[in-house]
Amino acid sequence: MHADFCKFMGNAKRIEILFLLDGREMSVEEMAAEMNIRLANLSQHLSIMRERGVVTARRQGTRIFYKISNAKILKACLVMRDVMFEQMKRKINIMKDAGGYEKNRSEVTV
Repeated sequence: MHADFCKFMGNAKRIEILFLLDGREMSVEEMAAEMNIRLANLSQHLSIMRERGVVTARRQGTRIFYKISNAKILKACLVMRDVMFEQMKRKINIMKDAGGYEKNRSEVTV
């Protein structure tokens, strides 16, 4: 179950949606404009996220609004992001200590 969830959340657009919804509710149209993504693509991601219980939806007239179903989901993503940044910093420091940082700097994406 844990591995399935991590695999499911391994999609960059779904992570972007989570960070966009941080502490707020947004309509599909608002999210699409903010993310510069087609409504059809966004709707697919949101449908999958709703099925998995990551977001909840409510309808108001013809518009659908989404929010994160549990704040701990975003916190878990933030923890993982922090871990990845720490690992990246550690690798950069190892490269600096070895004298290879400047030579390989163009290959490091932060």
